[in-house]
Amino acid sequence: MRKILVTGGTTFVSKYTAKYFAGKGDEVYVINRNSRNQVDNVKLINCDRLELGNKLKGIHFDAVLDITAYTREHVKSLVEALDSFDDYIFISSSAVYPETNSQPFTENQQCGKNSVWGDYGTNKLAAEEYLCENIKDAYILRPPYFYGIYENLYRELFVFDCAIQNRKFYIPQNGDMKLQFFNVSDLCKFIEILLNKHPKNRIFNVGNKTSVTIKDWVKLCYKAAGKSPEFVSVSKDYVQRDYFCFYDYEYMLDVSKQSELMKDTMSLEQGLQEEFEWYKNNCSQINRKPYIEFIDNIF
Repeated sequence: MRKILVTGGTTFVSKYTAKYFAGKGDEVYVINRNSRNQVDNVKLINCDRLELGNKLKGIHFDAVLDITAYTREHVKSLVEALDSFDDYIFISSSAVYPETNSQPFTENQQCGKNSVWGDYGTNKLAAEEYLCENIKDAYILRPPYFYGIYENLYRELFVFDCAIQNRKFYIPQNGDMKLQFFNVSDLCKFIEILLNKHPKNRIFNVGNKTSVTIKDWVKLCYKAAGKSPEFVSVSKDYVQRDYFCFYDYEYMLDVSKQSELMKDTMSLEQGLQEEFEWYKNNCSQINRKPYIEFIDNIF
């Protein structure tokens, strides 16, 4: 049994991660402010991650899974509060790659500001740099779009709502913009591989090997709900994020290093079906964005 620290633990990726490793029989500690329900079988460290004080002193962790750090200060505060640990795994972002880099993005490319993601990407990069300077053996994971059970972002859930309500789907232009995804269950499986195998490489792009057009992604979301979409094409005269849940930005990560360690990932169709089955029983808890209201008012 490992002793694992998970930052967060009550929302989407961190919640799934805490539940996954607790379900494996590990002793899981979570850091959060106890403002939401905790998953079963975890030990709560009730505080803000920037105000840890001595709450972690005297505890040795086999692994620290830093899911919720968005800035250098987030990482620094946690590292300075830790007493001792073996592995540190930080969930960074593909937003650290400038959109001007050649694609697919590889781990050895120069990182820097991405004009689409702005401060989010540069803050993640600053957090990475702190880790590289202070914890030489830390693992850094750079995912594309996460999806799966406990999703709290109004992306798949928006499309599910459209399907449930038998709505036409308003899609940007011809729907050929491509997206790359990674299921939260695959993230946890890959983390477990890192903890067990300790590969020499320390930075990994993670994600599905292939991307999907937004049109095909919408079709799979509707299929999960037992429906088939009727599309309405929207011209570039409208701001995409007013009526659609992704920016007008297409990119692809090279995940060959991940694939050397983990050969397969969950199919998007299976992952979306699992997410929909979860969503059917949790749809009242979602913080929705006004995409549907915009569509109804404008189109």
